[in-house]
Amino acid sequence: MPKYKHSSVERNRLKRQLRELLRLELLPALAALTPALDVLVRASPSAYTRGFDGLGRELAAAERQLRKLAPSLAPMAPSIRTEPGSAPPPAPTPEPPSAA
Repeated sequence: MPKYKHSSVERNRLKRQLRELLRLELLPALAALTPALDVLVRASPSAYTRGFDGLGRELAAAERQLRKLAPSLAPMAPSIRTEPGSAPPPAPTPEPPSAA
């Protein structure tokens, strides 16, 4: 949590508020998205002046943007094309550790 010239009490209050909003609202809403997303939330200096409801509105707006963006994201793993009815390719085997 960036300081932005605020006391530790203010920083911890903001941190607790954001954590609770994420736990109750944002994470359950994003749980159904495919592909799965890693989300980073960083507070701006103006977040210190917003109340709990204002922070909630901003996170709701961020959730709407992520929902719009999620279908256009490509999967992280490369896709492997196989013929219908064929077995999937074998998983790569890890190399044994070398003795040094």
